[in-house]
Amino acid sequence: MQIFLFLLCVYTSCSADQYRQRAEKLMKETPLIDGHNDLPWQLLRRYHNQLSKVDLNKLNGTHTNIPKLRAGLLGGQFWSAYVPCETQFKDAVRQTLEQIDVIHRMCQMYPKTFQCVGSSKGINETFKNGKVASLIGVEGGHSIDSSMATLRLFYQLGVRYMTLTHSCNTPWADNWLVDTGDEPHESNGLSEFGKKIIHEMNRLGMIIDLAHTSVKTMKDVLQLSKAPVIFSHSSAYALCNSKRNVPDEILKIVSEKKGIVMVNFYNWYVTCNSKANLSNVADHFDYIKKVAGYQTVGFGGDYDGVSSVPAGLDDVSFYPDLVAELLKRNWTDGEVKAALGENLLRVFEQVEQVKTNSSGDDEPIPYEQVKNQCRTGYGYQNQNNNGTPLVLLPTVVTLAYLAHYLLV
Repeated sequence: MQIFLFLLCVYTSCSADQYRQRAEKLMKETPLIDGHNDLPWQLLRRYHNQLSKVDLNKLNGTHTNIPKLRAGLLGGQFWSAYVPCETQFKDAVRQTLEQIDVIHRMCQMYPKTFQCVGSSKGINETFKNGKVASLIGVEGGHSIDSSMATLRLFYQLGVRYMTLTHSCNTPWADNWLVDTGDEPHESNGLSEFGKKIIHEMNRLGMIIDLAHTSVKTMKDVLQLSKAPVIFSHSSAYALCNSKRNVPDEILKIVSEKKGIVMVNFYNWYVTCNSKANLSNVADHFDYIKKVAGYQTVGFGGDYDGVSSVPAGLDDVSFYPDLVAELLKRNWTDGEVKAALGENLLRVFEQVEQVKTNSSGDDEPIPYEQVKNQCRTGYGYQNQNNNGTPLVLLPTVVTLAYLAHYLLV
């Protein structure tokens, strides 16, 4: 059989160039939608989000700039609105708002390249117009400060997925470090309020992202969510035993629930080593396809959010090389198109179908679960059964005080 394939390649001029040409053809027909890119974080770190001080056409020292995006044939990108866990219980909401803002301003300042969209239909239309469909993902539930109202407002500002945790527990969900033993269980997966967050995300039409969560959190969400979920930037645990990756038992449930795992390119999640190459990344695609089916895989590079990437995938311009490698490994055109973007679009469409116009949950998280020196308790104290605050205004308190002494 191998001799036959060799002779076939000889007579048909089989070459790496042909795989590359075929890859580019498929990528021009179907948008490559990447699940996670941290360029906005680099803009904060390097320029304090002052886009007036940087030209994204000439930006150096990052995995991402406009020429690299064009060379990489990106059709759609979820830009990460990420702020570190140390902002939790402090200024996480403000910091996240500023990251959402810088993504919108990227679209405004470079309208020939980026178009901010908020729907599956918008992705397809933008791709046809030759622009990068730009979507927003909030990376870490700490960004909403345990507030349903903040979650809803983020959606109105264009956020279309939220990663439930980053590398810290929220008061309502456990993160992946729980599984390493580096952090204690707090909610044993999802708390009761965490379950309400899932219902609210379903109601809003916001994609649930399980990257960075504990296995118990994954299981709770997969059982509870009415819509498929994503792992925006995670790889296969069987090939690299990092707790940031997805174990086989979860891969199988994600497949059953019609969700997707978008393969991460970070060396330590690819090989569990400081070194990796393009072929190692393709191994994760192959493995997820084998265990969960080609309908369950996607691209989640994590560019500009990691310190090392595989040789041959040095920046976002190298995506066609990875697609060519999949074709070289006998992926069919249909399977490649599914991984490029059709799987993500299917999930997004199903999330949109679950969306309802019903009123959202307005019960706040119990105060004792979020009480700290940086949080006030307005709205929690002194409420009767109807929820009417009994807190007296300062003027009323003063008059009552004076009246008491005048009558004595």
